Amino acid sequence: MHFGLTEEQIAFQDSVRRFAETHLAKDAVARAHDERFPWDVAKLMAENGLFGIMLPEEDGGQGGTLFDAVLAMEQIAYVCPRSADVLQAGNFGAFRTFAEYATPGQKEKYFTPLLKGETIAAVGMTEPDAGSALTDLKTTATRDGNGYRLNGGKVFTSNTEDAGVFVIYCRFGPGVNGIGSVIVERGMEGFRLGQPSRYMNGETWCALYFDNVFIPAENVLLGEGGFRKQIAGFNVERCGNTTRALALGEYCFRQAKAHAEQRKQFGKALMEFQGLQWKFAEMRVALDSAQLLLYRAAVGAGDGLPDAQQIALAKYACNQAGWMASNESMQIMGGTGYSQDLLIEYCVRKTRGWMIAGGSLEMMKNRIAEGIFGRSFSQRPSK
Repeated sequence: MHFGLTEEQIAFQDSVRRFAETHLAKDAVARAHDERFPWDVAKLMAENGLFGIMLPEEDGGQGGTLFDAVLAMEQIAYVCPRSADVLQAGNFGAFRTFAEYATPGQKEKYFTPLLKGETIAAVGMTEPDAGSALTDLKTTATRDGNGYRLNGGKVFTSNTEDAGVFVIYCRFGPGVNGIGSVIVERGMEGFRLGQPSRYMNGETWCALYFDNVFIPAENVLLGEGGFRKQIAGFNVERCGNTTRALALGEYCFRQAKAHAEQRKQFGKALMEFQGLQWKFAEMRVALDSAQLLLYRAAVGAGDGLPDAQQIALAKYACNQAGWMASNESMQIMGGTGYSQDLLIEYCVRKTRGWMIAGGSLEMMKNRIAEGIFGRSFSQRPSK
């Protein structure tokens, strides 16, 4: 069992860090507080081979692994937390589901603009009455000639104002096996966005409405029986959530450490106070142990999809560690950490959201328990 990185991985890690320090460090604070999606960063990342890290070379990607993408995400987030969201869009989100299940025709049509950073893809899953209970979704795709008619709506979909392509979970028939997904393009007749709403972290989302939208047969990503495949693909998106949460916690830890070394009170540096020393010790343990779970899940996936149990363990641990480290760092830095002149308070807001998004901590614990006992536990009332 080896815990060190290979020479190739270290070289890749170093190159991503140099890219981040050269192109992203200067405007990191302003970028985090800008409502607009940083398209300039997306294009820079695309030009430097940071989009499609996990995609096969024949599909225009870099032919790397999930672990490579995790290493890149960490280095970007350590320098510019907001830019980590851009890397997520170009590697971990709907993009990865496309790569796993898209037809050659779908890849040819959609991959080029995605890989160039000209557009991004969003995943529409959650509905007003179907959040954690995702299989309760009501958005339907009904057969109509050579295609389908999509009706329903989605909420809490990230990147709605900027995405050009949407992967929409929908129901082709009854039950879990009736659930699949279709590809919806911005501008399709009958597809509209609601008014923007704002999250605590400053990002916005719009409700998605589908009124008899015609979906050509070639825009079906996964038909009936595709739900379990979709969730398997979604575990990659969870890995991106997990990595960002941990990396932002590490970012805050490093900022707080530098502050504690320099800032003096009562005639001595903050790091001399045992109460703060213990905070740093607890953060270090939480961050390091969570990173081991994340790395295990990512390395175990190879160039495929991560194990559901391992990613649930990693997400739970990294979400908790990221939130704890960012929140404690704010406490250590006092008014400086609370100020929007730095990114500590931004990281607190971001890490708090990831404890809900991509599967809440409670749902992760349910999944972990199922793995422990080797069986599923229904959350529904007994019939």
